[in-house]
Amino acid sequence: MTHAHTRSDSDDLITRDPVCGMLVNPEAGKPSAEHDGHLYHFCSTGCRDKFTAAPRDYLTATDPVCGMEVDRSTAAHMLKHEGQKVYFCSSRCQSKFEAEPVAYLGETPHPAAMPKGTQYTCPMHPEVVRDAPGDCPKCGMALEPMTPSADSGPNPEYVDFKRRLKITAPLAALVFLLEMGSHVGIPFADWMGHTLFGWVQFALATPVVLICWPFFKRGWASVTNRSPNMWTLIALGTGAAYLFSVVSLLAPGLFPQAMRDGMGMTPVYFEAAAVILVLVLIGQVMELAARERTGDAIRALLDLAPKTARRVKDGLEDDVPLEQLAQGDILRVRPGESVPVDGIVTDGRSSVDESMITGEPLPVEKTEGDTVTGGTLNKSGSFLMQAETVGADTTLSRIVDMVSAAQRSRAPIQGTADRVAAYFVPAVVAVALLAFIVWALFGPTPALSYAFVAAVSVLIIACPCALGLATPMSIMVATGRGASAGVLIRDAEALERFASVDVLVVDKTGTLTEGKPTLTDVEPEGMEKAEFLTLVAALERGSEHPLAEAIVAGARSEGAEDKEATEFNAVTGQGVTGRVDDSHVALGNVALMQAEGVATDALTERVKALQAQGKTAMFVAVDGRSAGLIAVADRIKDSTPEAIRALHDAGLRIVMATGDAEATARAVASKLGIDEVHAGVSPEDKHALIERLRAEGLSVAMAGDGVNDAPALAAADVGIAMGTGADVAVESAGVTLVKGELTGIVRARHLAQATMRNIRQNLFFAFVYNSAGVPLAAGILYPFLGILLSPIIAAAAMSLSSVSVIGNALRLRATRL
Repeated sequence: MTHAHTRSDSDDLITRDPVCGMLVNPEAGKPSAEHDGHLYHFCSTGCRDKFTAAPRDYLTATDPVCGMEVDRSTAAHMLKHEGQKVYFCSSRCQSKFEAEPVAYLGETPHPAAMPKGTQYTCPMHPEVVRDAPGDCPKCGMALEPMTPSADSGPNPEYVDFKRRLKITAPLAALVFLLEMGSHVGIPFADWMGHTLFGWVQFALATPVVLICWPFFKRGWASVTNRSPNMWTLIALGTGAAYLFSVVSLLAPGLFPQAMRDGMGMTPVYFEAAAVILVLVLIGQVMELAARERTGDAIRALLDLAPKTARRVKDGLEDDVPLEQLAQGDILRVRPGESVPVDGIVTDGRSSVDESMITGEPLPVEKTEGDTVTGGTLNKSGSFLMQAETVGADTTLSRIVDMVSAAQRSRAPIQGTADRVAAYFVPAVVAVALLAFIVWALFGPTPALSYAFVAAVSVLIIACPCALGLATPMSIMVATGRGASAGVLIRDAEALERFASVDVLVVDKTGTLTEGKPTLTDVEPEGMEKAEFLTLVAALERGSEHPLAEAIVAGARSEGAEDKEATEFNAVTGQGVTGRVDDSHVALGNVALMQAEGVATDALTERVKALQAQGKTAMFVAVDGRSAGLIAVADRIKDSTPEAIRALHDAGLRIVMATGDAEATARAVASKLGIDEVHAGVSPEDKHALIERLRAEGLSVAMAGDGVNDAPALAAADVGIAMGTGADVAVESAGVTLVKGELTGIVRARHLAQATMRNIRQNLFFAFVYNSAGVPLAAGILYPFLGILLSPIIAAAAMSLSSVSVIGNALRLRATRL
């Protein structure tokens, strides 16, 4: 019990509640209990009751599902497994483990049960919505929940595809090395014999094709549903390469003598089929991982609300699941707990951290009649509240819905390739069929063999390897380059859209400013600065006011002495008073000074000037006389002014949207030269602002760092999160600035524009090779020059297009940001 102290300890020490870990001042009359000769202090009677029920159980265990440390006394969730007691941080974790403990050893993927009424959609075709999981009727991809549940585990398809990749990647690497060996002077075919060499490649490539069967299934679905896309190209290209190789291995006599080697064997292209499929599988795993992080953002929002609420009914208190709450229920919210639902305070007072809604770092004092929002954090006091909105109607639930809807509304950049593929795929198939018919009717003997070779050559040279690599390679290199410059890119669409952004909407707190209050101005009258700060800090050490910590920290950094105040009194809505040494000290607003009989006329203008700068100014009086004033503010980051100028130079219009007060917001905007200001806005207001700007035909980027920014970040064409901000903001954004400074936005803009140029160049290379190669493969030169493009040349051309794409993408590493 390291946090408790004995009776002999000094009563003015501050200790920690052994249940919840909060700081407890034993002198403040908090509840206590004796155990093993030690006196333990608690922040509330509820914590004491928990401790006295089973004090010896206050050891920690680790939840076997999520890995969190579990306090065994408070966790009623426990069961025995293989003779051992297993503790859980919540009934959710316990129910997961009870369902199938072996599943948590990572052996098999188990999709979590989704809440009743959950709808599912296709990540490639968001217009497809179903009431149950399954495959997309257009492309065959697995449908995903439109809104992830807080209880949902990893995407089963993500787990499945990672396993498929672990098996297929080594096999594809082996078959590739065997085939390429002959081109670099290692004659594997001569050592094994050509027949055995072909069968070894067949043995290595066939499992890859079978394991990647979902791709062929999706390709078939795209054909049957008349929606050709990338899966059509992948299935056709790899299927043609594999089937051609199988026929070549089993029946080489079907091919003309010119196609055979000295031993009568025809070429095989098992390595092309295997390597292309594995490359596609790698891309799918990366895409699923990105969507998994998108789900994490929504789960992080859902986790802000507690799973249970303490309901007060008929004089009794009981913890009930949130789903059982009804409008009008009376709930108790204790220190350190999250507010369960939206409601009104009916009894008690406290400071509540509402940063998830307002984005502002200062907790807000709540008394009887004030509204509280579900998901916000109760800091110090305990209060009763009446539930007003529950379930899907709460503010937090609406934020979750907005984030989820905005994320689904984004069209992936690969849609460009898919739109081209809608015309390209039928054209390639038509050319292959036409080549087969023409060669079969008019070709030399054996006409059928020539026809088959021409058709297969067309399909091989049109294989979508380069087309598939065009975007991912550029994005892969660009994300690496961005990371080295402190700009983290989550997906390709963010780069595509950021290249053409017109308007940048920025939050104030944590984005333009440091995100925490600091002591900015100290103006004593009639005494030394050090003495003045010593008196002020001594008084604020006993205060629970949100600004007290900033004042104490600032005074300490200025060398003020550590003293304690006696006769401390907090006057709600006015300030604090107390005695330090032999002096009566008061700190607060004009109302407190009037109550103390202190004249403040001489300082009034100075206070107004500080307030006009966005600062919170407070009067200080000593022994009934004015002693000066102090001011606290959220400082503008040193890098912000330069960044704003650079963004203006780049042609961007800058708009501030903040939950802070109008005067403070306009003071900051005036200093920075921001074009437009929206103050006192809620998460819904920020979301609506983004939608209005987009409706005007503008491309909008949003930069923010808080939970309250998540809906706007997701709704914007590009969301930019400060890396120093909330996890949910980072997960809702397409771009994250590691250092949390706006100068990173300028670098991100340059990177986006360079990347989009590179992607367009890659697509050009891919289609030029196909456009030139397909007629050659079909045999258009044979009547004039007697040249029939061999599948070997077709494969080489296909590889050359891929090499060109990769080489061009690698140029992004040298981009200056």
